[in-house]
Amino acid sequence: MRGEATLRLLYQAEKEIQKLPRTIKGAIYEFQHKFRKNPDSPGLQFKRLQGDSRLFSARVTADYRALLLHVTDRDYVLVAVRHRKDVYEALDRYRYQINDVTGAIEFIDLVPAERSITTPPAPPPEPIRPPAPARAEPEPLFAAFTDEQLLDLGVAVPLLPLIRKITTEDELLGLVEYAPEHTGEVLLALYGGRTYEDVLEEITRPVTPDEEIDTEDYSAALSRPSTRVTTEDTDLQAVVDGEFAEWRVFLHPTQRKLVDRNYSGPARVSGGPGTGKTIVALHRVKHLVDRLPPGDDKPVLLTTFNKNLAADLRKRLLELGGSEVAARVDIVNIDRLATQIVTKVEPGGKRRWIDDNKALQEWRDLLAELNETTWDAEFLHAEWTQVILGHAINSRADYFRVRRAGRGRTIGRAQRAEIWKLVERFVMRLDEKNLWTYRQVAERAARLEIARAAKLRAYEQAKAEHGVNVHVEDDSVALLRHRYRHVVVDEAQDLSAAHWKMLRAMVPVGRNDLFIVGDSHQRIYDNYVSLGSLGINIRGRSSKLTLSYRTTHEILGSALALLGEESWDDLDDGKEDLNGYRSVLRGPRPIFRGARSWEEEQDLIAEHVSNRIDGPSSSIGICVPERGMVADIENRLGRAGIPAAAIGPDGPRVDDVVHVGTMHRFKGLEYQHMIIAGAAAGLVPQAYIRQYDGTDPVRYHRELQRARSLLFVAATRARDSLLVSWHGTPSPFLPASS
Repeated sequence: MRGEATLRLLYQAEKEIQKLPRTIKGAIYEFQHKFRKNPDSPGLQFKRLQGDSRLFSARVTADYRALLLHVTDRDYVLVAVRHRKDVYEALDRYRYQINDVTGAIEFIDLVPAERSITTPPAPPPEPIRPPAPARAEPEPLFAAFTDEQLLDLGVAVPLLPLIRKITTEDELLGLVEYAPEHTGEVLLALYGGRTYEDVLEEITRPVTPDEEIDTEDYSAALSRPSTRVTTEDTDLQAVVDGEFAEWRVFLHPTQRKLVDRNYSGPARVSGGPGTGKTIVALHRVKHLVDRLPPGDDKPVLLTTFNKNLAADLRKRLLELGGSEVAARVDIVNIDRLATQIVTKVEPGGKRRWIDDNKALQEWRDLLAELNETTWDAEFLHAEWTQVILGHAINSRADYFRVRRAGRGRTIGRAQRAEIWKLVERFVMRLDEKNLWTYRQVAERAARLEIARAAKLRAYEQAKAEHGVNVHVEDDSVALLRHRYRHVVVDEAQDLSAAHWKMLRAMVPVGRNDLFIVGDSHQRIYDNYVSLGSLGINIRGRSSKLTLSYRTTHEILGSALALLGEESWDDLDDGKEDLNGYRSVLRGPRPIFRGARSWEEEQDLIAEHVSNRIDGPSSSIGICVPERGMVADIENRLGRAGIPAAAIGPDGPRVDDVVHVGTMHRFKGLEYQHMIIAGAAAGLVPQAYIRQYDGTDPVRYHRELQRARSLLFVAATRARDSLLVSWHGTPSPFLPASS
């Protein structure tokens, strides 16, 4: 053999590489450069495994070997990295094939797969005791499905005998860790209660190619979406560091149907953390852009709740579609979008924006000045933002008529009159100080867009009735058009009613107008909406993703337990659940540890972090319930010689250090190792919430639910490991065994 070679990486191998020591990861990075340049270099010891026509080995270090599958000519796929004794002492342990259902290349190591479901025999009974009564053999988990059905679903043939032996969930999860990805998905779905027909339709058919599958044509198999590999020119350093761009924008074939569907109106995709909702949204944007006619500069809007999430979306869309796609998309967070609309119509203003915390303080100051004790600042602020601003109400009469669904505390006409007077005083106070809340800006933007859309409808109706020569008083009306052809929304659960009204008015009603992704279990702001009541009808066009690609099974189980027995809404007057939410990834169980004081807890955290730092690019996040605790953690890590940086409103300011921030700051981020600190009673949830117990039960319930959501979001930022710590009494949300 002579000349350069192509080397790709199987996704299954990438997951295994992440578990290796960092020194081995670095050696793999060096190996791929040498192999591509000259696979016949003597130092690589590149050779075919005895008795096999396609499987080769090559030297990575003195103790580790790369297993390479020969595809065609000079094209190879790295399928595993193993200790040298596992390569040369057990040549019959490996199986590779082209799955005759999915057409994907699959690689299986039978030794760990068999070990995962092997239960050690029970010790013999002591002679002095009578023998225990014989126990009935447990029924295999998949006894209800025939071999033919499992194979029709695309289960890997070499694993079928092992699948028949599985009798416990632990055995199933152990096998799934070493099984091809599609086999794991099928088995978990069946175990979760899905029928054969459901799995065939939802998991297998989307990855079944239209053409006939040649199980000997590895070149064709390599080009199929079901074979998840890197491109031939990929630098493996990004894979080794766990930040590989292709994985960040990879669309699973089962998600493709959601992206490519031609919807008759607004559509929604829900799913738990890590299920790929954002990936689906990004691919949907590219799908829409690819089908646009030439002309408009940015006819597609991609929006989300905050700035750092919008910046991440922009980066990932560039990775996915390049600058040509990104150039036709307006990527902006929702409050900035509203601000742009308002300032364009009302330029030259000198108002300063204030957030909800500062607005609450203004409410408290006003009530103190008026000696008002009937209402508290939190209630009035929520009533103003959610009901009055949320429904774009501008008169007392309209406020008397509006439904206050979900607000809890019932108020009559006389009480509404009192509240309206206080709201008027509050708005006047802000005007005098040249202050404006983001909620006010959103409401004003919604009004402007609704008026603009109404003017456009009137003009189009007149034009339809009278032809192109229709007379209009304002010539600028003839130049009007909707701002966007399509709108895609990420993190939909955190948008307010005013935001939705603005978005609805920005895009014409019709096919593929709004594409919405979100999860109400991750709602961390006090925004509760019914999309149907706001003119956004998603009935019959809602889908749910259930497979987590980020969080391990162990972390996922603990995170779901943090949600308790609460029920969540579906953004449309219905209920949402996480039934079927699952993960094919395995890892260590989360650690729950308490301390006697905050100082002792910080020492615990510093020790935990130091044990998990594996090079400068280790990905570690620490979240706390209060702002003041951020600096405490930063300083304590600094004394331990561990570089750390706080996460600001625009996201992490410094890379390659430990990130520290409040729970809200971690929304949309992910880390290899995650620490939730300060999970103590009185902090999670905050002690002030207790004041509503008995006086406003609905509000009390919502505050507790929001606190659970924050904890759930924080826990599911973890990819590999999770530590939850506290000082004093643990949070009532934590498992009783903590």
